[in-house]
Amino acid sequence: MATLQGMSGIDVKAMVAELNGKLPLWIDKVYQFDPRTLGIRLNGENRARYQLIIEAGRRIHLVRDLMEPPKNPPQFAMLLRKYISGGKVLAIRQHGLERILIFDIGKGNATYRLITELYDDGNVILTDEAYKIVKPLVHHRFRDRDVVPGVPYAMSMTDPTASEETLAAVLKNDDRDLVRALAIGCMLGGAYAEYICRTAGIDKSSPARDANPAVIYTAISSLFNRVLHDRMPVITEKGCEPVNVENAGDARTFPSFSEALDAFFPITKAAFVKTKKEKIPKDELIRRHQQEALKKFDTKIAKAERMVAAIYENYQLVSDVIGMLSKESRKRSWQEIATIIKTNPTGTAKKIVTVHPEKAAVDLDLGERVTVFVNEGIAQNAGRYYDEIKKFKRKKEGALAAMAKPVIRKKALKRDIVALKKQWYHRFRWFVTSDGVVVLGGRDAGQNEELVKKYMAGGDIFVHADVHGASVVIVKGKTERMDEVAQFAASYSGAWKSGHFSADVYSALPAQVSKTPEHGEYVSRGSFIVRGERIYYRNVPLGIAIGLQLEPQAAVIGGPSTTVRTRTAVYVELQPGQFEQNDVAKKVLRILREKIGDDEVKGMKTILNTEAVAAFVPPGGSDIGGAA
Repeated sequence: MATLQGMSGIDVKAMVAELNGKLPLWIDKVYQFDPRTLGIRLNGENRARYQLIIEAGRRIHLVRDLMEPPKNPPQFAMLLRKYISGGKVLAIRQHGLERILIFDIGKGNATYRLITELYDDGNVILTDEAYKIVKPLVHHRFRDRDVVPGVPYAMSMTDPTASEETLAAVLKNDDRDLVRALAIGCMLGGAYAEYICRTAGIDKSSPARDANPAVIYTAISSLFNRVLHDRMPVITEKGCEPVNVENAGDARTFPSFSEALDAFFPITKAAFVKTKKEKIPKDELIRRHQQEALKKFDTKIAKAERMVAAIYENYQLVSDVIGMLSKESRKRSWQEIATIIKTNPTGTAKKIVTVHPEKAAVDLDLGERVTVFVNEGIAQNAGRYYDEIKKFKRKKEGALAAMAKPVIRKKALKRDIVALKKQWYHRFRWFVTSDGVVVLGGRDAGQNEELVKKYMAGGDIFVHADVHGASVVIVKGKTERMDEVAQFAASYSGAWKSGHFSADVYSALPAQVSKTPEHGEYVSRGSFIVRGERIYYRNVPLGIAIGLQLEPQAAVIGGPSTTVRTRTAVYVELQPGQFEQNDVAKKVLRILREKIGDDEVKGMKTILNTEAVAAFVPPGGSDIGGAA
């Protein structure tokens, strides 16, 4: 079922069938409307004309009309025109049941593949016939694959619904109940998984491993047959689907799935809008350059301070590296040392990023890239960065002196705004409880792993929502406000994305949390095993507030309403809803700016912005619940 967040694997299957019914097709022209939205004009037989819209990570379907394209096409659109305009669409297919749609396009003696990814942030990728990437819309380097020019495009090789035997193996090894195994393990999604259970006459809460795979496979095949050959596209209160599996009485029907999706998804506005160039007086231009210089000095000072902190926070590691390399340099040349580290990085050497033989120095990955000179001690290495701090502070003083004469036209800000200093934990989800305890949450599986393995200490509390897909939450100390912690954990979990308004949450001690499975178990990345007794918090209401803190330092902060509203001048409350994450961030930003006034906003452009607000918006749809 397609939601405002995007299309499902079943939706892609239906769209592939619909588009295949219009073959043969030829690529006419390719447009790009914004950083993630493309349009393709297609020519069919008997002078048929079609318009295809592709929104990476969200949707792909025919539309009645495309938006007005920008006068100057972006680079990716020009590249696609070069390679595939005039080409013939040889085939349109889906990879398994994944949200991946592939166009095979022949042009001259070459064959190209245009791959659309509709999962996560999505992507559009052009490859050659052998799946070697020519160019992606967005370049990515993941842990298990790279999406950059010149490398093979990697796809998973499994399709849980490919055959009865494959399905039987998947269900047999799944410890979840049947509906979850079908929805997640078999990539069917919640609505279709429940439909399969009803059709097969099997209790959805029964264990997946006990289900009869033959009956389940027959029900899945029947659904696929309807999707491929007997579609009845509808829009209901829950979303848009190619077949009305829930038999909703208030459903709006459409002749084609594309028409239904075109009516369902809101119009995407083009992001490439020309603006008139601002005329800036000379004295104002000079002042702006001076302010930019001040920002650069502050940035360099802050970076040098982080380098010093990184050296002392990793005192033993830096000391070991200096000792090891000092010893080795007496026996080998620095070129030999560099070769050994590059070909066989082990132990402490794993932290060495680059070797500088001419300086007898190395770059270490200490969270910051820090240059360490081997023939100097830790204090001397830190002293180099202290010297940089002093140098840039002197330059800053000089710039401030040059700005002593104020620009008369410019209004002075009503208050001296001091931005909140960036802390190491700000890259995670975070908030401070009403009684002053820092609480951290992982943004993804990698951060979940990092929080538990690196930052969870004996006096902390491990907290987790009792749902699939939730942040690991670590309470850094003792707090009397576990209600706030539980609400934080529930809100940044799959419950929000699923549209629920409450969830169960539990807490445990660090000693109960393990990555070591029992025999026969498997623990995925970002997941952990919690053994022993847990403390449960039932039916915790979901809700997050985002506000602007002005004192003692200015910053956008987020978390449960009870803690945010006591620390902020203005705030906005969110609850699970229908508007996507970026749209909600822009709405919240607009409300906050309106409430603090234009004069204050002018002094907070680096503090109050979309990125700062979006960091606290839960993943999934949201609605504005209230503001103050």
